[in-house]
Amino acid sequence: TIRTIELYLLSSLIDQNIPTMSSYAGPNAQPGRDQPVSNQQSKTTSITAVENAAELSFGPDFGEKDIQILSNAQVAVILQMSAQSALMRDEELHDVYRKTQKYAERFNTMKNPEKEHQELVDELDNLQGALTTFRKETEDGKVMELHGFEVAALMNLVATDTMVEEAVALIPSLSRFPESAVDEILDLIRSTMIRIVSYGS
Repeated sequence: TIRTIELYLLSSLIDQNIPTMSSYAGPNAQPGRDQPVSNQQSKTTSITAVENAAELSFGPDFGEKDIQILSNAQVAVILQMSAQSALMRDEELHDVYRKTQKYAERFNTMKNPEKEHQELVDELDNLQGALTTFRKETEDGKVMELHGFEVAALMNLVATDTMVEEAVALIPSLSRFPESAVDEILDLIRSTMIRIVSYGS
């Protein structure tokens, strides 16, 4: 839904010194009623909870079972659709919304203006589902799966020519998987990216 937060994106916005919101309130959120969280507040919170992406150790928000972590591409589509709806209603977009949308578009590697919004949503949701349900059994019988953070990070960072070594360097926690498993994961992403980018060409 449009009210879903992408925690990975928000942490990146903080690093880029772009204001972020504690909860998504729509394209015409108003200061005061829907007050953005300042970068200093966010950084203070992150200091309280020990976080280490390489060890998949995050703050309490990531521990909630019903939270959905979205990729930049998913956020970009959601914000674009919401912005179009707001413009049709002659509603002005809030400055924070515009900055977030600009950031998401800038780092969205899975886009094609010739593809319908719903088709993009379906492709991205299917990829997220495939990565979320990916399982690999180790020699000792342990079943390994991807963390939600890894799913979003993979969708954000992987390109069609990304190799296993590059993926592990970008997302160190993937080193717990055998190389063959990481390659399987990359194949899932490559196939989706090729379908999206090649559409209409």
